[in-house]
Amino acid sequence: MKVSLVIPVYYNEDNLLPLYEDIREKFIEKIDYDYEIVMVNDGSGDKSYAVMKELAAKDRHIKIVSLSRNFGSHAAILCGLEKCTGDCAVVKAADLQEPTELIAKMVESWTQGNNVVLAVRQGREESLGQKFFANTYYWMVRKAALANMPEGGFDVYLLDRKVIQVLLALDERNSALTGQILWSGFKTAQIPYTRLAREIGKSKWTLKKKIRLVSDTLFSFSTLPITLVSVVGTVSIFGAVIWALVVFVCKLMGLIPVSGWTTLFIFNLFSFGVIMMTLGILGGYLWRTFDASRNRPTYIVEDENEISEKDGQEEQKK
Repeated sequence: MKVSLVIPVYYNEDNLLPLYEDIREKFIEKIDYDYEIVMVNDGSGDKSYAVMKELAAKDRHIKIVSLSRNFGSHAAILCGLEKCTGDCAVVKAADLQEPTELIAKMVESWTQGNNVVLAVRQGREESLGQKFFANTYYWMVRKAALANMPEGGFDVYLLDRKVIQVLLALDERNSALTGQILWSGFKTAQIPYTRLAREIGKSKWTLKKKIRLVSDTLFSFSTLPITLVSVVGTVSIFGAVIWALVVFVCKLMGLIPVSGWTTLFIFNLFSFGVIMMTLGILGGYLWRTFDASRNRPTYIVEDENEISEKDGQEEQKK
């Protein structure tokens, strides 16, 4: 049995050495099966890749890949899943906010027949703003897109080899990988944990990226945006008809001595807003269709090291 750890890296130069020591102490030294660690540098502008090279030189089980630029965590994780060779793969962040002990628990659950094992957050040692966004996002996803989304959400998960092959075959752009995992419908188990506060470095999870995640999830797994357009358009049509009847009756009764410029202005402004919102949402769908039709690669590898078969045999002899 071989377990792969896939770790996307983005501006984590100060986290990587403590992360490896934590994994070595709490996972590597306690297992009796083979492992590999696949680290993917997602276009970090710091010294993350240099530290990754140091770790790869120290441990031959570490495979490192560097992307040509920042393609996003979705692409970095897909790259790691494609490069890994384990019977299953555990995706783990590099910020030390998820307990490493989860890996062994997830592998144990996998050996019991679960193809997907989710580490589900039951609590967060984070700010109120972060908690509010996360709770709102996952509530929205459950209501509008994926009813099986765990209430606390998940970022750490284990995937069986057959699940990895399905995700790689999907080849979806502008999508949420967690949504694809839930959509695939494989036998799934959950392990609860409390997300720890970040002690080293500063998160690069900006507001722009959060908004992008929400839009990608809704556009990819929900009909809510287009349904919203239909509802607003329908309400505006009925409202316009009713208001037209009211104005017509008032005109016949002589209650409007001068044609209502204000009414016309408000109606035109409202109609313009509905049209622009509709075009914006439809444009979102068109952009995603166009982006997929270009068939550009999800990521581009600039540099990587490989764990050769000879090195693996020498390591086993030692």
